[in-house]
Amino acid sequence: QVQLVESGGGLVQPGGSLRLSCAASGFTFSIYGMTWVRQAPGKGLEWVSSINTNIGRTSYTDSVKGRFAISRDNAKNTLSLQMNSLKPEDTAVYYCASGWGTYDYWGQGTQVTVSS
Repeated sequence: QVQLVESGGGLVQPGGSLRLSCAASGFTFSIYGMTWVRQAPGKGLEWVSSINTNIGRTSYTDSVKGRFAISRDNAKNTLSLQMNSLKPEDTAVYYCASGWGTYDYWGQGTQVTVSS
């Protein structure tokens, strides 16, 4: 059974940091590019960042460049997103998904709220 389970969300003040994690199981994690996608209240899905299989290539949407860092640990089947200098506009449900551009599996999401 394929599972992607996100964790690490919460309430943080503007300028703060959070680290999201995504634990993968039930598929061969190491052969998939992996992606973080978010959905802000009342808005559609927004691609945030992707990382390829061997950690050699990453990509970010412009609004998070220099603030967010995606990483993966293929030995632990874990995807991470380090989020620094958080802004209120980063408030969203964050999802991890397997793939880069097209997605086979999705997690259930974790809520990130940036507010004072």
